[in-house]
Amino acid sequence: MLTVLKIVDKNNINHPRIDSVLATALAGHEHTTIDTIDGFVKWCQKPAEQRKGSALLFVLPWPDIGVSLAYGQWLNEILNHPHCLADCTGAVLIDGPSEFFTKKKGRELIFIANQAGCSFPGKSLVEATGSLANFNILAQIQGLDNMEAYKKSATDLVEKLLAFKPFDQTKKHKPYILAVHASIYQTSNTLLLWDLVKKALNDRADLEEVSLRNGEIIDCRGCNYETCLHFGENGRCFYGGVIVDQAYPAIKRCDAIVLLCPNYNDSLSANLTAFINRLTALFRKDFATFATKKFYALIVSGYSGGDIVAEQVIDALNCNKNFMLPSNFALIETANAPKSILQCADIETKAAEMAEKLLR
Repeated sequence: MLTVLKIVDKNNINHPRIDSVLATALAGHEHTTIDTIDGFVKWCQKPAEQRKGSALLFVLPWPDIGVSLAYGQWLNEILNHPHCLADCTGAVLIDGPSEFFTKKKGRELIFIANQAGCSFPGKSLVEATGSLANFNILAQIQGLDNMEAYKKSATDLVEKLLAFKPFDQTKKHKPYILAVHASIYQTSNTLLLWDLVKKALNDRADLEEVSLRNGEIIDCRGCNYETCLHFGENGRCFYGGVIVDQAYPAIKRCDAIVLLCPNYNDSLSANLTAFINRLTALFRKDFATFATKKFYALIVSGYSGGDIVAEQVIDALNCNKNFMLPSNFALIETANAPKSILQCADIETKAAEMAEKLLR
C-alpha cells in the first residue's frame, strides 16, 4: 500500500502546482494520505509489523515565505522514533517557490529517513524549483514542456517506488563488495574502520578494493553529451586512468559499493569526488544496472560534520547516479589522531553491524 506523507504548514494550505502533479502521479494507484503531524505520530506508533513494507511518498511543498515549521515537526518525530521507518521504502517529491532549498531539504529528508530505517530506490528525489528551470534539459530530451516533464518525473517516481524491493531474499551467491578509497593505511582512521568491517565479514563476501591514490586522478572535464555517451557505450571515459581501468570494471562486477570517506573540510576528498563525477560516462550506458546496486559509506570526521558528508554521498550516488540506498547506509564516527578510531565506543560492535548490512 502506498502512503503519501504530505508535510504541510497550517498557513500553507494552497499549493496548486504540486497538487496537480500529485493528482497525475497517483492516478490509478490506491493510496492513503497523512497530512498532519498528529496523523504521522499515530502512524509511527503503530506496531512494527503494521508499518513494515510500507511504501512512503514524502511530499513537501516548501512555503513561499520563511521556513516550514511542519517540516521541523515531522523530522523531530522521526528522530524521536529512530526505528519508525524500519523495513519501509521511500521517495521524495518537493516543490519550492524559488531556486533555493529543494535539493538541500530533499537530501536532508532522505538522510534522516534512511537513518530511521527507510530504503530508497535510485533517483529517489524529484524536486521542482520555482521557475522549473531544473527541468529544462529533461524536457528538451523528452520533447515536453517543463510542467509536463515535472509530471512525468513524479509519475515515474511513484511507479519506481511501488516496484522497489531493496533486499533480494532469494539471492544465494556470496555478495561481491567493492570498497573505494583514496587514503593511506599508515594514517587513516577510515581504513582502520574498514579493516574492522572486513574482519567481521569473515570471508562471507568477495571483496575488492580500488585505491584512487594509484596514479593521477583526473576529474570530469565536462565533455559534450555525444562524446561522453560514445565513450560510455564502450565502458570507457576519454580521460582513462585508474577509474576506467580498475573502477569501471569493478563497479560492473559488484553487488554493493562501500565508499570510505574521511571528512575533508566537511566534504568528500577530491579523489572521491572525481570518482563520482567520472561515473557519468558509465552511468549513461548502465543507468538501469546502477539501480540494482546498493551503496554504503564509512565516514570518519576529525571534528564533526559526518552528516554533511553523508548527505553529499546520498545526493551524488542516489539522487544523481541512480544507485539504490539501503536502510542505515552509513557508519559515521569521529576520530582525529591516528588509530583513535579504535578507541571509539563500541566500535567493533558497530563494525560488525555494518558487516551484516553489507551481506543483506
